[in-house]
Amino acid sequence: MLTFLRTRHVQVVQAYFLTAPARTQPRGPQEVAGSTACELAVVGRWLRSACASTWAMGRRARVRRLQSQAEGTEDGTEGGGKRGQGGWEGGYPEIIKENKLFEHYYQELKIVPEGEWDQFMESLREPLPATLRITGYKSHAKEILHCLKNKYFKELEDLEVDGQKVEIPQPLSWYPEELAWHTNLSRKILRKSPLLAKFHQFLVSETECAEMSRQEAVSMIPPLLLNVEPHHKILDMCAAPGSKTTQLIEMLHADMNVPFPEGFVIANDVDNKRCYMLVHQAKRLSSPCIMVVNHDASSIPRLTVDVDGRKEILFYDRILCDVPCSGDGTMRKNIDVWKKWTTLNSLQLHGLQLRIATRGAEQLAEGGRMVYSTCSLNPVEDEAVIAALLEKSEGALELADISAELPGLKWMPGVSQWKVMTRDGQWFACWDEVPQGRHTQIRPTMFPPKDLEKLQAMHLERCLRILPHHQNTGGFFVAVLVKKASMPWNKRQPKVQNKSSGPKATTKTNPSNLSQKTSGADDSEVTGTTENKESNGKKDGVCGPPPSKKMKLFGFKEDPFVFIPEDDPLFPPIEKFYALDPSFPRMNLLTRTTEGKKRQLYMVSKELRNVLLNNSEKMKVINTGIKVWCRNNSGEEFDCAFRLTQEGIYTLYPFINSRIITVSMEDVKTLLTQENPFFRKLSSDAYSQVKDLAKGSVVLKYEPDSANPDALQCPIVLCGWRGKASIRTFVPKNERLHYLRMMGLEVLGEKKKDEAVLSNENVASPEQPENDEDA
Repeated sequence: MLTFLRTRHVQVVQAYFLTAPARTQPRGPQEVAGSTACELAVVGRWLRSACASTWAMGRRARVRRLQSQAEGTEDGTEGGGKRGQGGWEGGYPEIIKENKLFEHYYQELKIVPEGEWDQFMESLREPLPATLRITGYKSHAKEILHCLKNKYFKELEDLEVDGQKVEIPQPLSWYPEELAWHTNLSRKILRKSPLLAKFHQFLVSETECAEMSRQEAVSMIPPLLLNVEPHHKILDMCAAPGSKTTQLIEMLHADMNVPFPEGFVIANDVDNKRCYMLVHQAKRLSSPCIMVVNHDASSIPRLTVDVDGRKEILFYDRILCDVPCSGDGTMRKNIDVWKKWTTLNSLQLHGLQLRIATRGAEQLAEGGRMVYSTCSLNPVEDEAVIAALLEKSEGALELADISAELPGLKWMPGVSQWKVMTRDGQWFACWDEVPQGRHTQIRPTMFPPKDLEKLQAMHLERCLRILPHHQNTGGFFVAVLVKKASMPWNKRQPKVQNKSSGPKATTKTNPSNLSQKTSGADDSEVTGTTENKESNGKKDGVCGPPPSKKMKLFGFKEDPFVFIPEDDPLFPPIEKFYALDPSFPRMNLLTRTTEGKKRQLYMVSKELRNVLLNNSEKMKVINTGIKVWCRNNSGEEFDCAFRLTQEGIYTLYPFINSRIITVSMEDVKTLLTQENPFFRKLSSDAYSQVKDLAKGSVVLKYEPDSANPDALQCPIVLCGWRGKASIRTFVPKNERLHYLRMMGLEVLGEKKKDEAVLSNENVASPEQPENDEDA
């Protein structure tokens, strides 16, 4: 040991003198004698530290060696060839799904029916079944449903794995048109059967191309209860990660033949990073009617729009208020909640939840609906927030009776009496019992109203609480509020738009579907003409990020949104090349740059353009619009410098009158499985259409044949490129696989083969100018 310490001493001294920053020449141990007393003291400290660490390392090594020998003896091997439960074989220790405080709290509140407590707890300890929702436009959704039921589910009907029959996915009884399904298939089972692996690959691929979405069953409920129509203005206050937002977008596009619905969705989230996740989800649906913004929902700015030259406040017809919560209803998938759950989480979130709900109610139009929801079962986060909001609204809000709106859904009515418990188990039945020292933690709004008559008039039993054991779901709470009048602290405001009302209705809004003007002191700051658009040096049509003096920016600084002016020479060649219809809304085209060449053109709806132009200085827009045209690097050689993009083809197609090639189902298969098929490989009808076209971007349209029920029964629109002697499509790989599956073509072969045939959709051929922006 002494020899080791002497060696270690020499090493430490060498290290010190060789690394000292003040020296220009390295010094060896022989120079120690000439060192200053200060340097020797430092060396001494280094030595003591090295000795202590060496001793500790040796001690730990001896302990480990003894432990391994003992384990080896127990396992019947010399030297300990295996490790114990905490080592390689055991993995991470399993989380114990117990929380005595949780059980004590909810047993006392009696939110679970008598005699069902054991079922409730057993359900919470079971893993949550996977739930899938078929997304996209209705015609495509019906084809996917047909493919699921008549192909994949039939293959699984008699399948057995390890001697047990595989359970086929079942539809959610309360979701319309069988567009949502749940399954208990685990990952282990999926690996044990080629048929199940094939089914799993189908689900993964369809999810990647936005035709299916994995979403928890209970989170599908709030959008359904909003009763969205295509002309509604919708605000999603806490939108990330975006599964509910995509549902809202789908409802706006209920009619696939209308490229620009009059309504729109503004999706907000306070977390800048989660906003980009939200953008990713929303972009998969390729809608020009979605805008993602980044604000604190409790103080989201009041927006204005231009109506006949006057700025007026924008009120929303539908608001989704899915607030942050403690999440004790998610214990089946977030098992960390078991050990982290305390009542303190609910007490801390109650105030924020009430502020967000209040802000939403302020921005709701009269006659509009707001859905308040949480994934918590705690009345402090649920009924307490609703009761406080109803009380402060003084009759402006009321709970809607939605008991008949989702037949098949099992739920428990809201409670009207509850108590508040602190994290150490102390109970309070009313605000008067709370000691002064607890007033900062517990607030009066956390308790039921004292006035029993007022409490009864609130009809808290109209709230819905979904318990996990009733339909094998997560826990959830939802309430639907209808606005009857403006909030007491606000002035008059417009009523909700009602397209279905007859000509006698007197509350119908302006034909532009924007909010009517409001009066009063609160609105005076936003009333006025729009003649001074270019005040403060702002360029007309440029919607950039808000100035830093007016609003502090978090996260990435976004590029501006620049609308194409009417006299821009960029548009006439595009209009001529594609023979655009005169009704094409060219004013809704925008780019994301103010300098240099415009490489990509985006499009938004007329209503979102109005919102952008009038609110760029008060809100942070993360993303909006869909890409409809993309510049070719050598586009000047052709008649048009911009080619179509698959992302925006369904929006543009109704306005294009030229360069459309009608193709058969066999042509679509050829185009999607071959990289650059020659013209002669197409059907005679398609060949006759393509041979006389000039080189450049084209539209490939498939129309379903109703006389042939076995053929694909949904229309397909693809963007392609007509080369010198061949034609190709510009479709992402996942979307190609989706269309091929819908046509009954098996595409689950070897991975390398798929990549060789289907993964080169963005490789430019010699006949088509390469485009780096869309690759």
